Amino acid sequence: MSSNSPGMGARRPGDGGFRYALVAPSIFILLLIGVFPLVYLLVVSFQGITMTDNDTTFQGLLNFKALFDDTRLWQSLMHTLIFTAIALPLELIFGLAMAQLFIDRLPGRQIFVALLVLPVVVSPIVSGATWALMFDNRFGPINQILGWIAGQELTILWTVKPDLVYPAILVAEVWQWTPFMFLLLLAALSAVDKSQLEAAAIDGAGFWRTFTRIVLPAIWPVMAVAVLIRGLDLFRLFDIVWALTKGGPGTMTETISIFTYVKGFQQFETSYTAAVALLIIVLLTVVITWLLKRVQLAR
Repeated sequence: MSSNSPGMGARRPGDGGFRYALVAPSIFILLLIGVFPLVYLLVVSFQGITMTDNDTTFQGLLNFKALFDDTRLWQSLMHTLIFTAIALPLELIFGLAMAQLFIDRLPGRQIFVALLVLPVVVSPIVSGATWALMFDNRFGPINQILGWIAGQELTILWTVKPDLVYPAILVAEVWQWTPFMFLLLLAALSAVDKSQLEAAAIDGAGFWRTFTRIVLPAIWPVMAVAVLIRGLDLFRLFDIVWALTKGGPGTMTETISIFTYVKGFQQFETSYTAAVALLIIVLLTVVITWLLKRVQLAR
């Protein structure tokens, strides 16, 4: 072979352009799906488009100023944070307890695990509608069972009374998504080094000492990812709350997703809704960046 002939790994003229041409359609589609809506959202947020006025002129920071004066917006954000702050630890604790229970080879383990995972595959809106029927004050089985226990007929307005509506939503939410945490944590517990557990048992370490010193550090990366995923999912909580209460009574259980839906698709305040969406994107970006740094530092 002559010294001028290209080798097997030699790069031919035009190869770079050909490779870029191959990936260009995929990049274009990704930019079209991801970047264009964000840019369009930014443009619309500085306009004054509503149901009755298609004003596309530049409005400055008018919509963003209205955000800080909108009490209902900040209340809906607070409702979302309350749901997240209560549901996320409950799902984590219950999921971890279930995973710890099923880590051993129990009889019928695979069947029970498959049954426990069923709520996750149910659509959230279907789950919410089902729980709405179960909480029905006249025909719901929950009130009937409680009436049998109390020995008298009970009429409990789960989705109407202010002091009961939050527990009703949390029960439905925790019931559906605890199995998700259970699956991830069960996989993480299965990967824990058994030799370390056996050595700890030989040294006389108790359950809690073994769990906190060996098991918890080993499953922490998976647990952190699970908490991050569920936290983001809870922040956009919509389906179950909409099916149960539609944000009521009044706006007591209105989440940020329901508030955005009502403003954008019922009241058609398009530009203001775009400003709300940008606010949510900024808040989530800050929170996710902070959490990822914390997770990296904890490793």
